[in-house]
Amino acid sequence: MNVTPKDLKQVDVFQHAPDDDLDLILQNSITRSIEESGFFFMQGDEANYLYVLTSGQVKLMQSNPNGQQVNLRTIYPWQMFGALGAVRTDNATYPVSAQTYEDSTALAVPSLFLRSMLDTRPYLSFGLMNLMNSYIQELQVRYRELATEKVEQRVANALIRLAGQAGTRSEKEAAIELSLSRQDVAEMTGTTLYTVSRLLSEWERQGIIKTGRERIAVIKPHELVRIADGAA
Repeated sequence: MNVTPKDLKQVDVFQHAPDDDLDLILQNSITRSIEESGFFFMQGDEANYLYVLTSGQVKLMQSNPNGQQVNLRTIYPWQMFGALGAVRTDNATYPVSAQTYEDSTALAVPSLFLRSMLDTRPYLSFGLMNLMNSYIQELQVRYRELATEKVEQRVANALIRLAGQAGTRSEKEAAIELSLSRQDVAEMTGTTLYTVSRLLSEWERQGIIKTGRERIAVIKPHELVRIADGAA
């Protein structure tokens, strides 16, 4: 797809950018397409590019030395990710890996190029600051959930959040479709695959959701809200 300045206006960081700046960004960027389960970058790689997702879905995940993974954030079209190299003056590396849920395409903007624009474009500094602030707020919510909520509440909250952000209406049934696996849910809620499988199987038996390969359909979102609120 040919990205236009109008397309880039959908990106929060660029919403106040003049068209001339957006043209300049496009001229200095490249398009990268990654197949399902591939990586735009790996944790520890040099942060030479920041990305704007134009199609698909990407999960930002972090691993510990034992190989355990946690899904920190899911990226949807017209969201920016991997921007650390543009805001740090030293040799920055990506603190997370960016893996695709499905075939995905992104605009890759050189970190050094965008950093060179920051001195004379205050809107970029404010936009990047707001982006980082949104990351912090989301992590605070996730930490609160881990510290204070039961696992079934965390899983229900995760499904509700994803349904609102990227769910699609099913043409076959009255449901909201989510493209993710049970392992993905376990990684984003800080629990085990066994626990998530047990919960989803029970909710499917109750008719709240329906599962398939790399797919969860939310049939009764109001029931998930009750579980998230601790009322179930």
